[in-house]
Amino acid sequence: MTTTPTTGRAPGYETTSEAGHGAPPEAGHGTTSDAGRGTPRDVWVERLWEAVSDGDEYAALDLAEEILDSGVDAESFLLDFVGAVQRRVGEEWAADRISVAQEHAATAVNERVVAALARHPAARPRTPGRGRIAVACVDGEWHALPARLVAEVLRLRGWQVDYLGAQVPTPHLIRHLHRTGPDVVALSGSLPTRLPTAHATITACQAASIPVIVGGAAFGPDGRYARLLGADHWAADARGAADHLAEHGLRTPRPAHAPLDDLPHLADQEYTLVSRSSPQLVRAVLAGMEERFPQLREYTDLQRQHTAEDIAHIVDFLAVALYVDDGELLTGFMTWTAEVLAARGVPHRSLLPALDLLSDRLTDFPRAAALLGRAHEAVRRVPAPPVPGPGKSA
Repeated sequence: MTTTPTTGRAPGYETTSEAGHGAPPEAGHGTTSDAGRGTPRDVWVERLWEAVSDGDEYAALDLAEEILDSGVDAESFLLDFVGAVQRRVGEEWAADRISVAQEHAATAVNERVVAALARHPAARPRTPGRGRIAVACVDGEWHALPARLVAEVLRLRGWQVDYLGAQVPTPHLIRHLHRTGPDVVALSGSLPTRLPTAHATITACQAASIPVIVGGAAFGPDGRYARLLGADHWAADARGAADHLAEHGLRTPRPAHAPLDDLPHLADQEYTLVSRSSPQLVRAVLAGMEERFPQLREYTDLQRQHTAEDIAHIVDFLAVALYVDDGELLTGFMTWTAEVLAARGVPHRSLLPALDLLSDRLTDFPRAAALLGRAHEAVRRVPAPPVPGPGKSA
């Protein structure tokens, strides 16, 4: 079992998370035109994709200026053009049509396009003076473009935005809140494995008397984990966040609460014990895999490293599924991983012995055993990739 590269991203989190909290383009924006010349939105998006995927920053910036000069408003450009292209970046990576390096280069070009937008007349705020908001990624979250898109949309809507970027440690965020006194915090997360950290950050902000709005694929497509972790607001995308704050205002943050207040199932200690023993679990599973998956003995050192990383991701998703008590997190991740492996020509059934070995190590953990059983069944149901016919390469 090995993916090259290893990702640790859950289903949909790579293909949508960089596109403004994972929302598809809104209905009605599919044929945005350039105010006179009738250039279809899809043609512009394709041209932007070509520039971004080629790493051609200058072509992307020139095209962005052309689109904005045509009369497309800045918010639509951010979410329906840049967002659409970034979703495609993730989809192309998942299908093994671009490498991680190409993915990173394309994302960097998109970030430059977003930064350049601030200089265009179309990017002037519509109604300044709404309030001050701090926009940050959860500690350990490196996917910064969704948060950046949210920050830019809120700025366009008249908010004074403190954009803090990726990987913001909670103590530093709280120090910033005490120093600047924003009206609200917008917290972005794409990786569900960071949900326990997000929970701690939400409660810390609320303890500082500042409400928290959260978004991103990590919190679930319907915001289920936002509600579970006690966030004050949730939004599916950048437009939704801006609309919600404009229509509903700012609530008084929830009073101080501890993790067990929100998640009483944590009292069984399964999450704590699994997360603390993660290195030992990974080593034990890797050792056992040589017996149950003999091909592993022929792996190179690099392949073994990737396999160990894959096992670590499985343990991470098992732990967070225990944290929120939701088996869909683990089964979804395992199904997605199986599909990614298949796209790379790796037999996804190699995931099954890893799940079995974990189950053997966790027989005294009833919730974990049940989650692993469901994940095993989900992987088993993923169809095998087609066998190449005569004259076709694998």
